[in-house]
Amino acid sequence: MLHHVYAVIMAGGRGERFWPQSRSCRPKQFLQLLGEGTMIEQTVERLKPLLPAEHILVLTNCEYVDTVRMLLPSLPGENIIGEPAARDTAPCAALAAGIVKARGGEDAVMILLPADHVIERANDLVSVLADITDFLERRPEWICTIGVRPTEPATAYGYIRCGELLELAGETRLCRSLGFREKPDFATAEEFLKAGNYRWNCGMFLFRIKAFELELKRQCPELADMLGQICELSRSGKLAEVLPELFCRQKKLSIDYAVMEKAEHMAVAECRFDWDDIGSWTALRNHLTADSDGNVATGLFAEIDSHNLIVSGRPDHLIAAIGVDDLVIVSTSDATLVCHAGQAQRIKELLSSFGLRPELHPFQ
Repeated sequence: MLHHVYAVIMAGGRGERFWPQSRSCRPKQFLQLLGEGTMIEQTVERLKPLLPAEHILVLTNCEYVDTVRMLLPSLPGENIIGEPAARDTAPCAALAAGIVKARGGEDAVMILLPADHVIERANDLVSVLADITDFLERRPEWICTIGVRPTEPATAYGYIRCGELLELAGETRLCRSLGFREKPDFATAEEFLKAGNYRWNCGMFLFRIKAFELELKRQCPELADMLGQICELSRSGKLAEVLPELFCRQKKLSIDYAVMEKAEHMAVAECRFDWDDIGSWTALRNHLTADSDGNVATGLFAEIDSHNLIVSGRPDHLIAAIGVDDLVIVSTSDATLVCHAGQAQRIKELLSSFGLRPELHPFQ
């Protein structure tokens, strides 16, 4: 147990690409897509060998606080914090850092991670996080992220270019970051893959509060100011009454853009676990066993002469297919999605069109 380390799980997203299973009241992190438990429950379970429960915090949309507390009864209720508005990950991180500073001081280490990623070999994740924490003991001015070695020229992920080796911490290699790269086109992704020194950005960060606060003061002074106010309000017990006004006036900014891309001391730790941000229905191919025709399915499913289907159904409702290929088929009690696998990223576009049709509103 690392008693000077706090984990902050960001759980405020909508996960629209998993419609119709995900809805505004049941976003991706509350779905049971793979394995036992919802995605947010799995995230917390992976951290428990590393941290005491009182050092695991969840930041979520204020509308989801009761749901998160119900799903995570092992965490103290005060560790489930509702964001008054959607302001992206930079204000979220500053809010969390202010709370952690109030509890653990400026030398506390904070792990910032998403709630809705799929990670296999959880023991290796814990080992990597512990190795990075050891690195930060020796180099407290650094901010660390975890880079995943690409297996294909993916265009759905951001990339980080890695430089010289800084240290071998335990079994984990840490290299200097030479810069973040936006999600590339296919040709650029192929170049990154061939170069060999690019890693997928998996959106996990570790840092001492003091180092993060110094970067905020240098790059985003308004967020640094909020962090300081959050710390003082947390210590005085007055955070709840002031947070809505304080948080809502912040600009929407991602943590990558606001801080990490220009951080003076950024290290990239080599990922030693299986990771997938499972960003759309097509990602299920990576985690479910296909039949002889390339079909992957959950729930009741039957087919004739159909190939490479991705099917998510229910145990009490049969989905049957005849003579079709390369489709995504998802069925719930009140909606069914059928789309070509190559068009699955357009679900958000479909949901936007629902605003023009009031009769479809309950499905949002």
